[in-house]
Amino acid sequence: MARKSLQGLSGIAKTIADSGPRSTERKPNPSAPALGALQGSLSAIREIDPNLIDEWGPKDRIDGFTVVNSDDDQEGFENLRTSIEEGGQQVPVLVRRSSQEGRFEIIYGRRRLKACRELGINVRANVQDLDDQSALLAKGLENAARRNLSFYEKARFAAVIQVAGHDTATVRQVLGLSKSGLSHLTKVSENIPDDVGDQIGAAPKSGRPKWTALAEAFIAKKVNASSAFAILSKLDEGISSDERLDQLLREIARRGARPTQGRVVTPVDGVTIKSGRSSIAISIKRGGDNAAFAEWLDAELEEIIKKSYREFTDVNAVDDT
Repeated sequence: MARKSLQGLSGIAKTIADSGPRSTERKPNPSAPALGALQGSLSAIREIDPNLIDEWGPKDRIDGFTVVNSDDDQEGFENLRTSIEEGGQQVPVLVRRSSQEGRFEIIYGRRRLKACRELGINVRANVQDLDDQSALLAKGLENAARRNLSFYEKARFAAVIQVAGHDTATVRQVLGLSKSGLSHLTKVSENIPDDVGDQIGAAPKSGRPKWTALAEAFIAKKVNASSAFAILSKLDEGISSDERLDQLLREIARRGARPTQGRVVTPVDGVTIKSGRSSIAISIKRGGDNAAFAEWLDAELEEIIKKSYREFTDVNAVDDT
């Protein structure tokens, strides 16, 4: 399946228009590598007005733009805000200087930044000069350290990094993935429509098997965006994103298990084709006007089926890439 275009991605992709290579790209600063940015230095930490800090790069969390937010995520944010209010901000966010004089771009620490904004206080920030590649690596390393991205969030994060113009080697380094690991994420992001994923949510407790099962259902045309939305729209709005994914998969499986209506057609006189759920049968009368045709078809049917099968496999070859 073709790689998604930036215009084809919803929600998450709209925040990364300037995260890919640009004509005004910052030159890499060898004195500020990604790991060094994570470790930081005391002299680089400043207190900054949150209103001077703008968004940058791919969002790595589904909450904030999906219609389904995890209760755990919201509770976690409330706890974070309370902690900062009562004890101060202990861990600085990472920012870089913006091309706009006096402004900055957030690399990671969006939730801490949001909490400080809501509390009306300055945010403690580690200010580093980073090019896009180093910023992505720093973001990926920080994400790996806190290990709270769901499988689906990682899939969307990987997709938008690639859409922004970064190669697969960068994606793998940012997210700490093997080739097969990235392949699993790509299968999900390329086959599950983004708006369906947005409707489901991050599903933090659901791993690769469930998301892969949904991707395979789309590939096998057991479900499409329209039917997925029809199922999701009937679910209780109060359930978690994990439950939404589970119920969607169950309904797809249930619909696939329904016995289908048998079909009987007569393409020419004396020939009947019966199509059922488990088999297809052809019946040809050997007598009367059909006798000669029945004898010919009896002799040629094996080759006709072999030829038809070769034509089918030629246009439906398995893609192993």
